[in-house]
Amino acid sequence: FHSQLFAYVEEAEWAVQVLKSTGKPVAVTLCIGPEGDLSGVSPGDCAVRLVKAGADIVGVNCHFDPETCVKTVKMMKEGVEKAGLKAHYMSQPLAYHTPDCNCQGFIDLPEFPFSLESRILTRWDMQKYARDAYSAGIRYIGGCCGFEPCHIRALAEELAPEKGGFLPAGSEKHGNWGSGLEMHTKPWVRARARRDYWENLKPASGRPFCPSMATPDGWGVTKGHADLMQQKEATSKDQLKALFDKADKKQNRLNC
Repeated sequence: FHSQLFAYVEEAEWAVQVLKSTGKPVAVTLCIGPEGDLSGVSPGDCAVRLVKAGADIVGVNCHFDPETCVKTVKMMKEGVEKAGLKAHYMSQPLAYHTPDCNCQGFIDLPEFPFSLESRILTRWDMQKYARDAYSAGIRYIGGCCGFEPCHIRALAEELAPEKGGFLPAGSEKHGNWGSGLEMHTKPWVRARARRDYWENLKPASGRPFCPSMATPDGWGVTKGHADLMQQKEATSKDQLKALFDKADKKQNRLNC
């Protein structure tokens, strides 16, 4: 059983206890970054509590990019080992760059959810993620929001040596790490048919005057605040107006 999408470790503990009663292995991931859950529990302490609750595999999913997720799982692993416990580790990050996120992750980014394409990772970013995750001791290496088939293929290509040399069918047919460009008609494109070119490339956004990072929209509310309570009915026009006014005031302060 795999339980996920928890921002509070206490909720995840309850889920693990219920799932463990089935007698089957339990994997549990939290939507947290290096700052820990939304109650301020550190990644290491979160992992220890989940393992003690009965989780066999612990890790993180969603809300943050691969680099942040690998860093967080490392902290979880350190906590588990320091406590004298054992576990397996997993990571399912976003396919978006989120270095400017706060503790609540990409939901606070101005681009969430309909303009995140400008933050998408390249397949070469994904190969780096796969290698970093494997080197960190993570063995369940996957992805969450934003992942495309080419991303999963990149993970498989990077870890092919660890899988006995097995490559996805697409890699065998079209070449991997850029080798498929060897037959391109333009010589300057053929010159890109090598892994080191793509690994060292710094992709341009092509968007004039756009910032490289954004200011998250977090309004300083977390656990228990009325703004976070789930409603049974659709948000009313009056409620929306209040939110719009609050957002406009925040933007005006930033512009001053």
